[in-house]
Amino acid sequence: MSILGKIIGGTAGLALGGPLGALIGVVAGHAVDTARNERSGREHSGGQPEKQVAFTIAVIALGAKLAKADGTVTPDEIRAFRKVFKVPPEEVKNVGKVFDLARRHAEGYEPYARQIATMFQNNPRVLEDLLWCLFHIARADGHISDEEIAYIRNVAAIFGLSEDDFLRIQAEFTGPDASDPYRILGVDRDSTDDEIKAIHRNLVRENHPDKLIAQGLPEEFVAVANEKLAAINAAYDKIRDARANTTNR
Repeated sequence: MSILGKIIGGTAGLALGGPLGALIGVVAGHAVDTARNERSGREHSGGQPEKQVAFTIAVIALGAKLAKADGTVTPDEIRAFRKVFKVPPEEVKNVGKVFDLARRHAEGYEPYARQIATMFQNNPRVLEDLLWCLFHIARADGHISDEEIAYIRNVAAIFGLSEDDFLRIQAEFTGPDASDPYRILGVDRDSTDDEIKAIHRNLVRENHPDKLIAQGLPEEFVAVANEKLAAINAAYDKIRDARANTTNR
């Protein structure tokens, strides 16, 4: 069964536990044992299948809550969510129901963020990819509001990501630094060519889709990893070309 099938069918809820597992239980229309969920949320770090399901349902839950962070849920945001999620045509209606339920659910977003942070505490690149998904959804209507930025910044803090990490990811989406290759790579302008090359190589290695899938990123989100990797490579090429042109003058 696919990850989408597990979530919509509710078969992953009990194994996953915690608030994310409870949300799956609500989606499936059956109760999830509360005591077991609370215990699982504290103690169960999750095997590989559970981590992949957790990432997927976290994107749904956090993306749905984000979509109403500025008080307005637009069709563009819902379409952006479906694009990030790579929803198969036959599952569009079902995933739309999950998204809408998560958006209206009384649970706040913080418990979902805390659970996913615990499960991926040793895999920060996977958490960064989830943050990237949230920025993509927020930007769907052509503008990222202050409320949405504050929401994503708080999620990043719950994930244990630094402010520099948050700003580096934000740079790909907003403001005058959106196309600044130095900001995207997280390097100083006075860094040497060798230093930038080493950082680029490390970013490519850490963000390679195969590695992220091995750490728990579902295959449905490979497009996210590929787009991030493309942005990293484009930023490096831009810096390298600019420095080469300066040297040749």
